[in-house]
Amino acid sequence: MIPIKVSLIFPMFAMLVLTNIVLFKMFLTRKKAVLSGQTPLSYYKTFNQGIEAPAAHQAARHYTNLFEAPVLFYVVCILGLILPIQSLGFLVLAWLYVIVRYAHAYIHVGENKIGPRMKAFGFSWILLIAMWIWILVKALAITSS
Repeated sequence: MIPIKVSLIFPMFAMLVLTNIVLFKMFLTRKKAVLSGQTPLSYYKTFNQGIEAPAAHQAARHYTNLFEAPVLFYVVCILGLILPIQSLGFLVLAWLYVIVRYAHAYIHVGENKIGPRMKAFGFSWILLIAMWIWILVKALAITSS
């Protein structure tokens, strides 16, 4: 059986997979936009010559988003690996975060409905904050003993 602490690597890997899925989606939407004439190829030279097709911009925006809040997820998971956190609850929070981020990506690069997208994003932040509080509590317990 894999120790819970080591199991944190798997949700981090799942986030990496999501990032690569969105990268591939971004590539496909940009290619389609250029081939259909919606976005001039020259746009991608400096990103300011013309207008990018909405679907391509949407995918690019989500790809960028995966290097914002999820970075804090990677950090908190690494701290979970460093500190002696052997909690199934912390691992469940990590997996829930990943699941919600997949849902957020599906919504954002799909129909992009603002209400469901905001709910998924907000819930992912709540999960992330809960993980950080867990780490903080553990760190305080270690330093006070």
